[in-house]
Amino acid sequence: MSTRRTRRLAGPIGIVAKRGARDARPHLERLTAWLEARGLRHLLDREAARILRRRGGQDIERLAPRSSLMVVLGGDGTLLSVARATAGSRTPILGVNLGGLGFLAEVSQEGLFGELDRVLAGEFQLDERLMLDLRVLHDGRMTHVGSALNDVVITKKSAIARAVDLNVEVDGRYVTSYKADGLIVSTPTGSTAYSLSAGGPILDPRIEALILNPICPHTLTHRPLVLPATVTIEVSLMKIEDGVFLTIDGQVGHPLRTGDRVRISRAAEGIRLVQTAERDYFHLLRSKLKWGERLTR
Repeated sequence: MSTRRTRRLAGPIGIVAKRGARDARPHLERLTAWLEARGLRHLLDREAARILRRRGGQDIERLAPRSSLMVVLGGDGTLLSVARATAGSRTPILGVNLGGLGFLAEVSQEGLFGELDRVLAGEFQLDERLMLDLRVLHDGRMTHVGSALNDVVITKKSAIARAVDLNVEVDGRYVTSYKADGLIVSTPTGSTAYSLSAGGPILDPRIEALILNPICPHTLTHRPLVLPATVTIEVSLMKIEDGVFLTIDGQVGHPLRTGDRVRISRAAEGIRLVQTAERDYFHLLRSKLKWGERLTR
């Protein structure tokens, strides 16, 4: 999405910690001390409060609308779960990378306070990232509702590798039938995640589009499709299947049964990520995907 400049923040800073991250304690202590030294209020999620042995931790869903900024200490996985929990709140998110790759949580531990100084001075931009709205319907009834920042994946979970047969419609028009290991519906944000591993294109997050990407299709002419973000994608099982699952952002699973239809469209609200000062998207790609590095033996 397009980036835009914003005004100074007003209100407390929400702090979220990666679940079970033992190494997060010193970072949380420094962050809360830094904020308190400047007379800035902060709110803790339940995990951050537990790590610091403090009372008053809140569920993330309640924390987001009460905060002017969410500082998320963890990795991309933590930020994905926060995005789903806070979708619609419009609260900016600053991701601090305590993990590995860091496509979303791109602020380093060392650079956190410099970024916070810049944000508190109102000198920052926001990346608007679209999210997916997904609904599972059975006999016309809605049986599951969810949202995703990266992707929605339909695969068969079995000890024996078997393909799944899927029908796909876009805006009510038949597109094709896939016999494949699965199907990925990805946002531009998720284009550097599972979809990339499955041979999908990388989309600049400013592009308002969705990717329809079959996983190892049996028909070799089936290739990833890039669709406008305005479309509604509907996926249904072609025959009786056991062990077919819907996976959201690689974190949340939901079993599918015969007769289920998965309806995927752009969510009404996305999330807003604080864009760091020193890195743009192409810098991020070069850094994380090791573009331009000489191969050595």
